[in-house]
Amino acid sequence: MDKNSVSLRGKNILDLEDFSSKEIQIILDYAKGMKNVIHRDIKKLPTLRGKSIVTLFYEPSTRTRSSFELAGKYLGADVINITASTSSIVKGESLRDTLLTVEAMGVDAIIMRHKAEGAAAYATQIVSPVIINAGDGAHAHPSQGLLDLFTIMQYKKKLTGLKVAILGDILHSRVARSDIWGMRKMGLEVHLAGPRTLMPRFLAKEPGIFIHDKVEEAIQEADVINVLRIQLERQKAGLFPSMREYARIFGLNEKRLKLAKEDVLILHPGPMNKGLEISPKVAYSEHSAIKEQVQNGVAIRMALLALTLMGGRQNEAGI
Repeated sequence: MDKNSVSLRGKNILDLEDFSSKEIQIILDYAKGMKNVIHRDIKKLPTLRGKSIVTLFYEPSTRTRSSFELAGKYLGADVINITASTSSIVKGESLRDTLLTVEAMGVDAIIMRHKAEGAAAYATQIVSPVIINAGDGAHAHPSQGLLDLFTIMQYKKKLTGLKVAILGDILHSRVARSDIWGMRKMGLEVHLAGPRTLMPRFLAKEPGIFIHDKVEEAIQEADVINVLRIQLERQKAGLFPSMREYARIFGLNEKRLKLAKEDVLILHPGPMNKGLEISPKVAYSEHSAIKEQVQNGVAIRMALLALTLMGGRQNEAGI
């Protein structure tokens, strides 16, 4: 299929499992032009002038919500933020009624984060605006998966054939799931490592995925290491050793980093628990692209909004 014939206009962004490699590549290519806009003195395009976007977040967020808001504004859209703590949600309003209320205001897209897996898919059955999943429980975080691919492409100049190690709480991580789906579709070799209690063993049966009990095995000669945030709330459930033991056995430190390739790239979705899943020296080392991921998140989310709401015109971004 000709890439130019593929359109994402009107497509709901629920998870990367639903995307073809061609669709992912279109988003990555378009995001290059969007990143150019971020570096301008005047960060404005008329692409989404007259469009209205609502961010609907039932869970806390710094990077995802603010980057989606900036992405919409950079493209000329009107953006309104709704959080659970400052809306009628605290009065007991259901998700269905909240969605219907937002739709009645004439919005074009709803970007939503919810603790329940499948919440974004449910929203597509209730209302007509484009739905972009900004995280639904432990299920998916597609824009994070895309920005991780975009960051890898920026530094490595390719995706196919690279070895990526994903470390930490795979079981509860929506980032891990989206990364795995996206990376496999784009031809990366995925290696996973973490405590057995936090590792879905069924993934071992999936092609292109390798599971290791030891971090050292996963990161051996790795091109990219993606360190997941340890969700401290899981500690109460006894799913991994003490924090000190976790850092000793599974944390990414300078000694372990030497097992990877000399030009290894370090990613982390944030926020970091420095000294736990990643040492401060590694987090701020020359190998780290963690800060760059934040900027790339704006570019990817600009691309998603432009492509889903207008189909995207590549010449306007100087691509």
